[in-house]
Amino acid sequence: MSAHAHDPLWVKLFLTIHIAAGAMSFLLAPIALATAKGGKQHKRWGMVYLWSMGAVAFTAVPMAFFFPVRFLALVSVFSFYFAFSGYRVLRLKDLARDGSAGPIDWIAAVITFATSTLLAWLSWFRPATMEVIPIVGVVFGLIGMRVSAQQIISFVRKPKEKMFWWYTHLGNFIGSYIAAWSAFSVVTLSRVLGNQWYVWLWPVMIGIPAIIITTAYYKRKFAPRPKSPAVA
Repeated sequence: MSAHAHDPLWVKLFLTIHIAAGAMSFLLAPIALATAKGGKQHKRWGMVYLWSMGAVAFTAVPMAFFFPVRFLALVSVFSFYFAFSGYRVLRLKDLARDGSAGPIDWIAAVITFATSTLLAWLSWFRPATMEVIPIVGVVFGLIGMRVSAQQIISFVRKPKEKMFWWYTHLGNFIGSYIAAWSAFSVVTLSRVLGNQWYVWLWPVMIGIPAIIITTAYYKRKFAPRPKSPAVA
């Protein structure tokens, strides 16, 4: 997607903001991940990353309807939701006890599940209406459905793990970064390799195992240690 000389001014402005915010989020995520978790720098750069992803989504939706690029509109919703839910879960630590999710959490999760379902359905059953390889749209749609469904389930049933919020925070922020890598890959590598499915999905194939491995590491780290036998 690129602007042309005859495009309205707002499209050119939104595209500029979209590219700048995307580049910023792409560069800032490693800084947030590298800083001490819970520290001021981590929170600061994490918030800047969140707002950058918000700007990417905010500008992508109207441009997607203008060009039109339906795939971009649907993907931008769940891409931002990854970062948003990763941030919001820090305020939902009490879900493991008697806490409850707020209206904004429910609304965001339901919208993301609905749009992700639509993305997967259109990509498979109405591929002519989309601008992406069917399998790519289905994979992204299923990922969005799974993440939003997991959030909704956690709102209804108490999470069994005390540190559930940490795993969600880490996994969803990494997930949003995978989306950023996917966009970067398509913009750059597709010029050389063409519009191939692996140009879209290689960040997913690397990122999801990374999330699984990282989550497993922290689960071992946070697991209660067996008490040493008392010495008589």
